[in-house]
Amino acid sequence: MDNLFEKTLKSTTVYDGKVLHILVDDVELPNGRTSKREIVVHQGGVCVAALDENNNLYFVRQFRYPYKEVVLELPAGKLEMGQTPLENGKRELLEETGCVGYNFISLGQMYPSPGYTGEIIHLYACRIKSKDKQQLDEDEFLTVEKIPIEKAMELILNNQLPDGKSQIAILKLHALLKSGKI
Repeated sequence: MDNLFEKTLKSTTVYDGKVLHILVDDVELPNGRTSKREIVVHQGGVCVAALDENNNLYFVRQFRYPYKEVVLELPAGKLEMGQTPLENGKRELLEETGCVGYNFISLGQMYPSPGYTGEIIHLYACRIKSKDKQQLDEDEFLTVEKIPIEKAMELILNNQLPDGKSQIAILKLHALLKSGKI
């Protein structure tokens, strides 16, 4: 089958929340049959791998309700309307860690779970220019810690850093550092 495209025949909103919207679509498959697709619509997100002068990465630990556990991850957040992904990344880095970055580079985008959501997370890396106080939202509770990038690589390889966006950003950044491209 050369044509893998699925044509949307009908789209029904079944939930319209503050962060998520859920659709059930009727689609026509490449073979002409029909099926249903359940889609979680999300505005997208951003994740920043921020390095200090000693190649320590800034991480946050926060309780993630769906997993009922405190998760170690890079600073990240959802995209806000009217701002570019990079502007969102700079804002999230400042809010969550108190850091101002410079020399931002794109590490690309990731699709966290393409089987049921259209969410796209934009990945960036930067160096830390200055550090001040966190500027957390009223309902945001997290702690900041610095971890050397080599130790972060060990955490990934030992299955101690399960957050996908953080893994991808760290692996890409580590490869770029090793190749001398940044």
